[in-house]
Amino acid sequence: MSDILCIGSVLWDIIGRAPASLRLGSDVPGRITRLPGGVAMNIAMTLTRFGLRPALLTAVGRDAEGDELIAACLRMGLDCSHVYRSDDLPTDRYMAIEGANGLIAAIADAHSLEMAGDKILRALGDGALGSVAQPYAGLIALDGNLTEALISDIARSPLFAQADLRVAPASPGKAERLLPLLGHPSATLYVNLEEAGLIAKGRYESAAEAAEALLARGAARVLVTDGGRDAAMGTAGQGVITGRPPQVLVTRVTGAGDTFMAAHIVAEARGEPRAQALEAALRAAADYVSGDIGS
Repeated sequence: MSDILCIGSVLWDIIGRAPASLRLGSDVPGRITRLPGGVAMNIAMTLTRFGLRPALLTAVGRDAEGDELIAACLRMGLDCSHVYRSDDLPTDRYMAIEGANGLIAAIADAHSLEMAGDKILRALGDGALGSVAQPYAGLIALDGNLTEALISDIARSPLFAQADLRVAPASPGKAERLLPLLGHPSATLYVNLEEAGLIAKGRYESAAEAAEALLARGAARVLVTDGGRDAAMGTAGQGVITGRPPQVLVTRVTGAGDTFMAAHIVAEARGEPRAQALEAALRAAADYVSGDIGS
């Protein structure tokens, strides 16, 4: 039995990192790595480091890259028994360039996940993990690489009515896909300041201000990060609290938000109260961006 379902993108991360600050047209020496990635995958990998047992619900091609990716997931202790393997869709990929001045550009090719649609959710309805009569009642980490139509279906589906939904956009460009889940009574949204502004339809100067705005628009719970500035957690009926991330030397950024989300889920699963859970998540994210936690 798994402790949590991670639904969304599982793909290959191809990341180019250079120690210099980069600008448009820069051509510099650096390192290029290929690692298992994707929002759902990054969350699952972090959860395993904290002792949880995640199961993946995603789409992976039956190509060589897909076989290699599944093998890597299994070596990390991830449950892949419910992964949808497609005969005609290639394994997805993500490519990013990072410099000393942060993320320069990224392209997410998650088209296979989008085209697979609700096929990735079959186990939640066929009795393997749940059904309409007995919906899955545990933790679910859901990422915004799913299509807006599928996210809308999830927001209304009885298969998710009992679940503790933890939701993150894949990027600011996909943040508005989460709008159907804004009023879901058991959904917790994990967003950065830019994503919060896109969902709440406004511009905000701080994470606390953005959290207040999301609660006002019907969110049940939100966590808003803002890089090295204060993060905020808001809960309907309980208000907003803030936390300051530890100051560290940033060596990487891709995957930091997923690490924050996973660490917060684990802290709450251990029964830690709001302020301590937020602090634990910020500390884990700081360790990650500083390189103290391995990829």
